[in-house]
Amino acid sequence: MKVLVVGGGGREHALCAAIRRSPRVNDVVCAPGNGGIASVARCVAVNQKDVDDLLRVVSAEKPDLTVVGPELPLALGLVDEMQLRGLAVFGPTREAALLETSKAHAKRFMQRHTIPTANYAVCESRQEAQEALEMFHLPVVIKADGLASGKGVLICENKQAAEQAIAGLFTGELLGMAEKTVVIEEHLTGEELSFLVLSDGKRAVPLVPAQDHKRIGEGDTGLNTGGMGAYSTDAMLDVQMTEWILHHIAQKAIDGMAAEETPFVGVLYCGLMMTAKGPMVLEFNARFGDPETQAILPRMESDMAEALEACVEGRLSETEFRWKPGASACVVAASRGYPGTCDVWLPIAGLEDAAQVPGVEIFHAGTTLEGGQYRTAGGRVLGVTATGATLEEALGSVYEAMGRISFDGMVYRRDIGHRALKKA
Repeated sequence: MKVLVVGGGGREHALCAAIRRSPRVNDVVCAPGNGGIASVARCVAVNQKDVDDLLRVVSAEKPDLTVVGPELPLALGLVDEMQLRGLAVFGPTREAALLETSKAHAKRFMQRHTIPTANYAVCESRQEAQEALEMFHLPVVIKADGLASGKGVLICENKQAAEQAIAGLFTGELLGMAEKTVVIEEHLTGEELSFLVLSDGKRAVPLVPAQDHKRIGEGDTGLNTGGMGAYSTDAMLDVQMTEWILHHIAQKAIDGMAAEETPFVGVLYCGLMMTAKGPMVLEFNARFGDPETQAILPRMESDMAEALEACVEGRLSETEFRWKPGASACVVAASRGYPGTCDVWLPIAGLEDAAQVPGVEIFHAGTTLEGGQYRTAGGRVLGVTATGATLEEALGSVYEAMGRISFDGMVYRRDIGHRALKKA
């Protein structure tokens, strides 16, 4: 079996590594991939923003299965084009992916299907948003409607900050492009949880849960990022709560999509807030999370390629899932300046030494390989991951490995998993 993975970040490195472990897979191709992914897959150049170029690679490689990693190719309709050609592809259609690509669409969908979520207002002008703001208690959450690489959610403690956020989104000052629609939401409190399910359009099957750390600074301070680390443990959810979330949120969403004739095939990421009233959906993503995938997939003992193929072929109910007991953790090494402008092309030292730490896997997010030397090529550079019998053990291995890696201006959080460790 030959598998093509679309994307070039840490999530795709983790996907390629998991797919490579399948005894059925003899060839993994990644487009465009990165310096580190080249160690587990053959990387081919492609423009991820160009569906025609992506289709060119698919046509040239003729994979038995294509797995779409990032949100942009989904938003551009790559899956639709491949389905028209009768090609096997894992990922939702453009319309199904609206659960992620439009916050307003997702909120209305949840309301139609009585999926628990925060109260909200969808606003199509600055004036409408300022009027709607009066209906909310502070703090309040202001969201860009469209894709914003994890940077379109602003928690505003006072009215002035909220008005500035609204103005910045509508003018384009905040994200570089003017939003036509902005969503205002009540602010929920509790612990965040990432609950991912695979779906064949009919059935939802959960992966192990994870928790992401979005803020750049320790103690969850500073700017929002794409994610600075994640962890996964058996203790995060008991069986009863897992079943409740599966039944009342994930399966309900899959059933709702089918009822609206936009069946969802792929991975549905349910970003939850575990509130005093129960789990509430903060957001849906139509693809694997990053860096949650780097924490989740190393715990998978069953066949990843088989599971993805079963989703595409509509036979997920026949597929077995097995997981390593215990815990895993992923800590992101980022470039100085992230999530803003970063220096790149800096040599990375210590990767081979770090990989010698037992239980550690290093996933490359923004690297390039030139003349045998790995160099930085983005804001998030590496995801250092480990599994262990306990979260403490997994984190100990990660931080030991992280201490062996260096590049100029390297930053990382030293408190990933702090909430779970505090409870323990």
